[in-house]
Amino acid sequence: MGENPAKNHYAQLNQGEENEMEIFGYKTQGCRKALCIAGYILSCGALLLLFYWKPEWDVWANCIRCSLEEADIVLLRTTDEFRIYSRKTVTWISVSALIKSRLDYPATAEEDSVFSKAIMKPSLQVKSIQVQRIRYVWNIYAKQFQKVGALEDHHTCSAIHAKFGSGLTCNERNVRKVICGPNTIDVPVIPIWKLLIKEVLNPFYVFQLFSVCLWFAEDYMEYATAIIIMSLLSIFLTVYDLRQQSVKLHRLVESHNNIMVTVCRNKEGFQELESHHLVPGDMLVLKEGKTLLPCDAILISGQCIVNESMLTGESIPVTKTHLPQADNFKPWRMHCAEDYKKHVLFCGTEVIQTKADDTGVVKAVVLRTGFNTAKGDLVRSILYPKPMNFKLYRDALRFLMCLIAFAAIGMIYTVCVFALNGEEAGEVVKKSLDVITIAVPPALPAALTTGIIYTQRRLKKKGIFCISPQRINMCGQLNLICFDKTGTLTEDGLDLWGLLPCERNCFQDIHSFPADHSLPWGPVFRAMAVCHSLIVWEGKIQGDPLDVKMFEATNWVIDDSSGHHIEGQGSTRATVVRPGPKASSAPVEGVAILHQFPFSSALQRMSVIAQEIGGEKQVFTKGAPEMVAMLCRAETVPLNFESKLLLYTAQGFRVIGLACKSLQAGKQSTDLTREEVESDLTFLGLLIMENRLKRETKPVLEELSAARIRSVMVTGDNIQTAVTVAKNAGMISATNRVILVEANKIPGSFSASITWKPLEENKTEDYRGLDDSPPTTERRIRLALASGQYHFAMSGKSYQIVAQHFRHLLPKLLLNGTVFARMSPGQKSSLVEEFQKLDYFVGMCGDGANDCGALKVAHAGISLSEQEASVASPFTSRTPSIACVPELIREGRAALVTSFCMFKYMALYSTIQYLGVLLLYWQLNAFGNYQFLFQDLAITTVIGVTMSFTGAYPKLVPYRPPSQLISPPLLLSVVLNILFSLSMQVFGFVVVQEQPWYSKTDIYSACLSVNNQMENSSSISSLGLHGMRDGAHGQTDNGYKSYENTTVWLLSTINCLIVALVFSKGRPFRQPIYTNYVFILVLIGQLGICLFLVFADIDDLYSKMDLVCTPTTWRISMVIMLAVTLAASFLVEEAVIENRPLWLLLKKTFRYHSKSHYKRLQLVLEQDSAWPPLNETFFSDSVAISVEGSMGGHSNPTFDSNEDAP
Repeated sequence: MGENPAKNHYAQLNQGEENEMEIFGYKTQGCRKALCIAGYILSCGALLLLFYWKPEWDVWANCIRCSLEEADIVLLRTTDEFRIYSRKTVTWISVSALIKSRLDYPATAEEDSVFSKAIMKPSLQVKSIQVQRIRYVWNIYAKQFQKVGALEDHHTCSAIHAKFGSGLTCNERNVRKVICGPNTIDVPVIPIWKLLIKEVLNPFYVFQLFSVCLWFAEDYMEYATAIIIMSLLSIFLTVYDLRQQSVKLHRLVESHNNIMVTVCRNKEGFQELESHHLVPGDMLVLKEGKTLLPCDAILISGQCIVNESMLTGESIPVTKTHLPQADNFKPWRMHCAEDYKKHVLFCGTEVIQTKADDTGVVKAVVLRTGFNTAKGDLVRSILYPKPMNFKLYRDALRFLMCLIAFAAIGMIYTVCVFALNGEEAGEVVKKSLDVITIAVPPALPAALTTGIIYTQRRLKKKGIFCISPQRINMCGQLNLICFDKTGTLTEDGLDLWGLLPCERNCFQDIHSFPADHSLPWGPVFRAMAVCHSLIVWEGKIQGDPLDVKMFEATNWVIDDSSGHHIEGQGSTRATVVRPGPKASSAPVEGVAILHQFPFSSALQRMSVIAQEIGGEKQVFTKGAPEMVAMLCRAETVPLNFESKLLLYTAQGFRVIGLACKSLQAGKQSTDLTREEVESDLTFLGLLIMENRLKRETKPVLEELSAARIRSVMVTGDNIQTAVTVAKNAGMISATNRVILVEANKIPGSFSASITWKPLEENKTEDYRGLDDSPPTTERRIRLALASGQYHFAMSGKSYQIVAQHFRHLLPKLLLNGTVFARMSPGQKSSLVEEFQKLDYFVGMCGDGANDCGALKVAHAGISLSEQEASVASPFTSRTPSIACVPELIREGRAALVTSFCMFKYMALYSTIQYLGVLLLYWQLNAFGNYQFLFQDLAITTVIGVTMSFTGAYPKLVPYRPPSQLISPPLLLSVVLNILFSLSMQVFGFVVVQEQPWYSKTDIYSACLSVNNQMENSSSISSLGLHGMRDGAHGQTDNGYKSYENTTVWLLSTINCLIVALVFSKGRPFRQPIYTNYVFILVLIGQLGICLFLVFADIDDLYSKMDLVCTPTTWRISMVIMLAVTLAASFLVEEAVIENRPLWLLLKKTFRYHSKSHYKRLQLVLEQDSAWPPLNETFFSDSVAISVEGSMGGHSNPTFDSNEDAP
């Protein structure tokens, strides 16, 4: 083979997609496998466990590298920063039973399909792997693994109609079914035993198992039993939670797995079958009435109205039109551009109405099946969530490593001390291993998750639901929030404010709403009555709120009878609108809407072909005024169009352009392309709608601004309207300047231009500015720019061009970019990713439909949806207002600080115990069983559970909590407290030995020496007997009882309480600690018990706890030592660690600059007097950077697929 194996050993899977992976080929080798099996046996399964945790080591040990073609095992590695490995076995699928003769070969679908390219001859087998529920087969010709279960992307529109329009033959279908597998999104409920095994094999529980075995060997029966009970409880709770999730997910998908559908078979006609038999390329026939879609399909005839709320959280019905029969060489998805979704019916959505065309049936070609579908993709995103790259989790691991290193030092010390004193080897090993279980707290992971669980509960009470709890801590770091405008910052519904009709290229008088007189009959009235995609569903008019308001203003009604015979149309299912009871008289009986070209975010318009009953056909278009005007004949557009548009958009109105044209008779409306229909139009006028800000918007944005959290608007609306709304909402203050950034491609070349110009202010300011000479105005702008008080505004088109041609300028523009208008869903995702590249922690707040991609890409996506959990985003707020954003940030900050408190406490508690044990090891002593039990269970476990109860502080402060554990204040806090503990314990340990009553051998001398000599002899003799008995018991008990033990144990136990109190942070991120009543009561209770143990003289209790009696003066001395430690610890924490001005001064003194990209860029731009360039135009080089792939971002393939990459 030469170098071939190495050459073809590696490839990429799903290139350019969210789940991109690297794939490596390996072949199992017999002798390696035999050696590994021997290793498993000799290591008692430890090697097997290691291979379970590290699948790549398993593959490297058992297999040898080979080309992917020869591989029987493949190793997959994610391409993100985590580089997670997984191992897959290659399986073979036999199709020999289906292909009987050579004649069947072409029938396995067309020659260029992946199905014919995957079948190996002569064995008639297909080589496949399954990754994250998706099947890939080996393409013999392309020599790569390709996804099956989806129609190939290379088909053109005409090819889809021609090849699949009449259905697949029975043989083609059978081959596809065997290769693709059943069309089911099958999420089996995971058996409890599987969940249990998976949970028990977690490294944390394996470490606990090791600890428990060690404790049993050392006769720590009670403590080991308690830890087993706690661990089992924790495991069962986790397993129960996972099982509930599994059942919930199973129920969510099972309804779609078995639906009866009608398919059309080539040469066999219509057949009814269960949906799990469907394959890509099948011809689906949609019947009238409601239907759940069991797969993704391309509509090729007729029209459908679909409820997509399951996917988007928006219950507005969506109109789907059939795929045009365009005869060109472009793949269908590239031909339809961003509009391809208008022809695709997504799995899991519900068809609520179908309209057949002249063929009489509504037909769709199955596009994707099973987990390849839209719904499958969302289910996979729940089953395989994207790992979170958050400093806290990485630092936690590093911290654990430090503790392990710390434990290693303790182990060496233990071995030296015990070995030098001639202890048995077995005992030395046990004692040294014991140090690991003390230094590394086994309860750490559990303690870290409690805070998040409580926060999740608090959020749920406030109507914010979370499907990704690990993101809660990230919310505490958010410093930039992107908001959608319509329905998020502004009210969902628009109010019709006025209509500016246009006749003979002149604007007429404005018609205001609500008006006394109704609108006169005419083209504008007809446009308002028919240019929409409304339907009557469950007795109500449903659709886009804008369409509803516009249609209601006409006082017409939608006639929802089943079919209408329109002249020259045959029996077509058409929507007919008629004058309602309140409507003004109209010369027509009604108007039929024959065909729709639905609204597209990319094209920013929608059109309909309508016909007056008994009249001629007409086209009506409505959309973004600039777009509509471009499609109109120039002579019909008023000369003052731009100034009028500016007048209304500058006041924050939403402006819609209307246009129409007549169609020649004789041409079927279904045969016309969108380009033909939307050309040479006549401009009809402007519809002006008022989009009011929500009541909560302004106060929330002011609160975020006060907390120094940037707000950015990302909208599909007009740029001028967006800027005005941003000003009204307080995103842009009155004194700040707005600079419009416009980028355009230069026609006929590969270069582009970019221009910066101050946005024109509204008229009142212009009049005031007339007195200023132009230089003064320029000076005023320059002054605002110098102080950094400027905002960039740009459109989606400009953003795309800047990303392609002016990549170096993009970070500078994003640094002050506040308004991004006319943004498509793909551009929204891309923008969020670009902000993340600048090291911003980005939150996205939107409505879940066209913001779906951006919501998933952001660090915290918040969907304003009525559904409890929108699969579109990690967070869902039931109240449709942005008030949830500061709430989430508050709770996130509190959760983050709680995590740090817990971490510091757990680290300190284990270190305090570790130091105490090592001190006692010096005298070949240790803590007793019940002493460990008391510290671990009665103190730490209870504190761990209650410390997290503290709620979030109601005010957002203008700085964030630290994001990493390994930060100077945090490390200093831990190190100083360790030193205080060490000093106190060593001091107690040494000073007790200097006391006059101290005796190394007689542990009752202290109390006897202070006792009155006149005590009766019986009590002395009884105490002596008791002492002897205890002494005898002490020898079996490893001689725990000693003055050093009592002193060190009492000091370390109360020290744990001191640390818990000192580390429980209140303001500025959490409420004051006294508001956490449970925690305070617990601390008081524990302190009471500890002081009782210090001062009590109950022999049985002391005997049980391995304590000895000491004089009262020594007990008071211990309390003084503890008080001094508390004072020192508290003083350091408040005066140094929490002293923000001090740390800022230190940063300034040592010239520390933030590592964040955006902070560094801010410093650079502050020094740059030439930035931003005003009224200047730059030109790019002729070489453009292709951002085809990056524009899609990590958006959901359902709504924004990257699969069009060839």
